[in-house]
Amino acid sequence: MATLHEALKPISWLAGRWSTEEGRGTYPNIPDFQYHEELEFICVGQPMFNYVSTSTHPEKKTPMHQERGFLRIMPGTNKLAFMVSHNFGLTSLEEGENDEESKQIVLETVSLSRMSFAKPPAVKKIKRTIKLVAPDTLEVVLFMETDNTPLTEHLKAVYKKVDG
Repeated sequence: MATLHEALKPISWLAGRWSTEEGRGTYPNIPDFQYHEELEFICVGQPMFNYVSTSTHPEKKTPMHQERGFLRIMPGTNKLAFMVSHNFGLTSLEEGENDEESKQIVLETVSLSRMSFAKPPAVKKIKRTIKLVAPDTLEVVLFMETDNTPLTEHLKAVYKKVDG
């Protein structure tokens, strides 16, 4: 990993690789599920983290959801933009802020694009909170709105820092 860019210092606690202790998903009209996930926030010297997320089935170890993107900070501010490409045919631009005191990031979609043949229902909104709950423990909660369901908690996971 390159030296952390000066602009990333307010969110430096995200740097590195994280692995779930527990991940669970719930949403109306689908069965509840468990998942294992690894997240990486890597700085390559720019005022952003390169982001990778890979989820697998906890027993079968088969691939589930994947995300790739960039978490960018506006230098000198607590303003963030999270550009994410999802493997099911969605790209999202989420914007929000970092609360330095509570070490919590809150992001909400400002733009969504969907491939023409993505299966319904269409995602209409995402809200994501990322919180450092202990020096080596991260909690991520994702809320989702679709054509059929108002903004509802969908995913919640607790991660331990693996390295970084």
